[in-house]
Amino acid sequence: MMEARWYEKAAGDMVRCGLCAQGCRIGPDGRGLCRVRENRAGRLYSLVYGQVAAEAVDPVEKKPLYHFLSRTRTWSIATPGCNFRCLHCQNHRLSQVGDRPMPATVRRRPGDVAAMALAAGCKSVSYTYSEPTVFLEFAEDCGLAAHEAGLANILVSNGFMSEAAAQSAGAWLDAANIDLKAFSDDFYRRVCGARLQPVLDTIGRLFAQGIWLEVTTLIIPGLNDDAAELQALARFLAGLSPDLPWHLSAFHPACRLQNVPPTPTATLLRARDIGRAVGLRHVYLGNVRLDGAGDTLCPACGSLVIRRQGYCAEFPAEPGRCPHCGLLLAGRWQ
Repeated sequence: MMEARWYEKAAGDMVRCGLCAQGCRIGPDGRGLCRVRENRAGRLYSLVYGQVAAEAVDPVEKKPLYHFLSRTRTWSIATPGCNFRCLHCQNHRLSQVGDRPMPATVRRRPGDVAAMALAAGCKSVSYTYSEPTVFLEFAEDCGLAAHEAGLANILVSNGFMSEAAAQSAGAWLDAANIDLKAFSDDFYRRVCGARLQPVLDTIGRLFAQGIWLEVTTLIIPGLNDDAAELQALARFLAGLSPDLPWHLSAFHPACRLQNVPPTPTATLLRARDIGRAVGLRHVYLGNVRLDGAGDTLCPACGSLVIRRQGYCAEFPAEPGRCPHCGLLLAGRWQ
């Protein structure tokens, strides 16, 4: 347990959490929506600092990051908790701790995380699986320790951060994949218990700090697959940079959306066409078996630069450089 870094005290031992855009006002002995931040006698504490509930070695492509340290391994960690209540959550046993007992955890110090990553032959540490915003104090300390050890840091997040939290990431964060779930505030409110604009703001803030950014959208039939909405989302991303990779993932029934069918391949292909039409140079398809779905093409000459099958990638002699025209593609390759 550690005192939170982002909160304000108020009268009557009330506190206002300043970590994420929920902005929870929490009374004495109460907890925020994430269920892992508690008011104790007018001070807000993180209940999950150093309490790791999941840790594993992953290919960095699994995050997914396709233009950052490709073909390397990343040490992935998570604590319990989340500031969303997504109806289709695939990690609800880890993230939705208010609905069930806290998952089992092991105690880790920031130095432990960096040492374990090095011992496993990883080039980075990823804060992932649940929602790293709710354990940001721990992620920040691990990130600083990772940098001291020569490791990069990766955040896989829903992006629902406060401005202060997002701005603090520039000191330790190298890359992020933000889950932009839809381009509709109504979707965010109904399906996630959140709002759209704070996510867009976070994407802009991370990008402005020079953090390498990729974005994922899970396409759910009937909920966020409208062509006009996808076009607006793609235009937002292209407005930041046409080189920003956009990952389009197929939905499979999960949690409280068991009645929604899987995403048709044709829907994913249409979404990819929409992204390319507005100027995005790197649009990828995930959770689907389709030849070329994860390949990286040269935006200058159209040649194949990186062939991917699942999480395996075949590279040219120089990572990220087109072997035909010599263009170095946007990314952080090594």
